[in-house]
Amino acid sequence: MKTEAESLTLEQLQQQNARLEQQNAELSAKLKWYEEQFRLAQQKRFGASSEKTHPDQLELNLFNEAEVLATPQGQEPEMEKVTYERRKTNGKREADLSKLQVETVTYTLEEGEQICQCCGGSLHEMSTETRSEIGIVPPQVKVIRHVRQVYACRHCERNELQTPIITAPMPKPVYPGSLASPSILAYVMCQKYVDSLQI
Repeated sequence: MKTEAESLTLEQLQQQNARLEQQNAELSAKLKWYEEQFRLAQQKRFGASSEKTHPDQLELNLFNEAEVLATPQGQEPEMEKVTYERRKTNGKREADLSKLQVETVTYTLEEGEQICQCCGGSLHEMSTETRSEIGIVPPQVKVIRHVRQVYACRHCERNELQTPIITAPMPKPVYPGSLASPSILAYVMCQKYVDSLQI
């Protein structure tokens, strides 16, 4: 009695062999892909976190156009002298802010606090201090102008050697000398780190 292998014809054996070779090639390609995925995962998990040059990138000797196009040794390229002037623009900050809506917040002393600590007389408004910062209410941008009153005593101005000056309390800026407000810093940090936007 003939076995199954003996009963197959030569043509059938060749077809079976071709199928097995194709299956072997597919399995080899899959294995290679999985090995590469595993290597990448291991490198991502355990590799160096700094942005160093990968060793494979150093072997780029195929791209040597710069050496080919370089000027022959001993021959200096023509140099061109470039000069420029920088002009300082006064009032640029005010010009930039002039297009925005202005919201003024005024800080005053309560009536009970407008009393001279020296003589007990009433204080009058002497001058103001103003600082501007950019506030943001998404998606609305406006200038918040902080104005605080500075008080002095008329009685002490006329009769005393010293005149006490009292300034109304005002919140400190987030970053002195800048236009940054807490709202705009929070907005920028949210856009950059939460929404992953390039700002």
